[in-house]
Amino acid sequence: MFPPIPVLENYCVSAQNGFLPTELPLVLLPDPYYEKWEAIAANLQALLLSRRLREVAEGLPVLSTSKLQGEPEWRRAYMLLAFMAHAYIWGGDKPQERLPPSISIPLLSVSTHLELPPVATYAAVCLWNYKAIFPDEPIDNLENLSTLHTFTGSLDESWFYIVSVAIEARGAPIIPLMLEAIGAARVGDSQTVTECLRSFAERLDELGSLLQRMYETCDPHVFYHRIRPFLAGGKNMADAGLPNGVMYVDENGEETWRQYSGGSNAQSSLIQFFDIVLGIEHRPTGEKRVESSESDEGTAPPPRHNFIQAMRSYMPGPHRRFLEHVSTVANIRDYVESRRSDRALCVAFDACLAMLRAFRDKHIQMVSRYIIIKSRESRAHSRSISPRAAPKPINIAAASTSNARQAQKNGKPGSQRLRGTGGTALIPFLKQARDETGEPAIDAWARRLLSNGGGDVARLSKLDEHADGEVEVVGLAGTWAMDDSEGGLCHW
Repeated sequence: MFPPIPVLENYCVSAQNGFLPTELPLVLLPDPYYEKWEAIAANLQALLLSRRLREVAEGLPVLSTSKLQGEPEWRRAYMLLAFMAHAYIWGGDKPQERLPPSISIPLLSVSTHLELPPVATYAAVCLWNYKAIFPDEPIDNLENLSTLHTFTGSLDESWFYIVSVAIEARGAPIIPLMLEAIGAARVGDSQTVTECLRSFAERLDELGSLLQRMYETCDPHVFYHRIRPFLAGGKNMADAGLPNGVMYVDENGEETWRQYSGGSNAQSSLIQFFDIVLGIEHRPTGEKRVESSESDEGTAPPPRHNFIQAMRSYMPGPHRRFLEHVSTVANIRDYVESRRSDRALCVAFDACLAMLRAFRDKHIQMVSRYIIIKSRESRAHSRSISPRAAPKPINIAAASTSNARQAQKNGKPGSQRLRGTGGTALIPFLKQARDETGEPAIDAWARRLLSNGGGDVARLSKLDEHADGEVEVVGLAGTWAMDDSEGGLCHW
């Protein structure tokens, strides 16, 4: 007896919008009781610029969450408080390691309700932080999207978020499509499985095109120096000034140090759904592939301690449970492997792997432009500054570069790590995730294509990647190697 295929509505997932809300996110909490939260969020950039944000936040009363009615209001409250929390922590010359009760108490409450950590997750800055310019037009069109709130007020930050929103919306039809494929595989309907896989591959190609539109309006310099610092969590941030994480106070007055990752695209349930339905296994970074015995459908694979698995705890509870349910019914990879003589089926499956790997290739190259190159520029600039120059505010961009340089001096290559907003070192993680995407390939030609070093499918000008994964930058003055082997933007 097969376990039931998930019903989308049971997990706050829709066939039209996927993991985005069925209705557009609220633009305002309707109860005037919360008008002070709304006022701070609406004037966040002015408060940060005038250095008044911390003073205003500390003077706020502790508002109860009991007046929130319905999930849309809980989501908006979470989004508002997450933005306030990160602005409070990172909006000064030095990070503030203790959240005031006016933020931490209600943030802990809404986070518990939504089954999310009390931090600015992908759900806070992307899934529940957008609006349609014209509500009757599609939300997978970037020209019809805008954000509700940003830290900087810049078009770059807004674009950074809505590119992810558009990807979520454009990828939403893949969810019911692949659940249909799972059902068809159960009854041996290879034609339907093949058609679903072909549609999946075509849609993945569209997502890659959307991802590359990031370059149109999000400038790497603005992202690295202005946006990225606000997205950081309190985990692995000792060099940025948070050695213990952040202190939260609860409704009982108890204070607790907590360390959370910041917002990251690894927290996207959509991308993890792709991996699950295609049978792609992600291992802890650096761990080699080991052939394992097959498990029967209906039994979820054993949990693995790795970054992608850890990021599920940063997803809304229903979405996390949806992925767990899909893991118990995913059968496409086994179905295709058992029908290797069906050429059309195998080619369609391998095409999905190729498109998903190409998507990850594009993201690695984006990380190189937005993080690694900007880190190099920041390091070169810091070397040119007089030692007598006035001290500058601490931010995670400068701290991560300084940490890598200091580790190199101390002879600790394992510590030479630029960290992403999720608080983890990423280039090895991203490259391994990309390479693992090709491992389930069926045909020999596809295995050869997908097992070699990337870069051939989605190459960007002035960037190259060798078969060993090393990134090389090509410029007018020649070439130079990027020995900063790790870093991240927000990670797929």
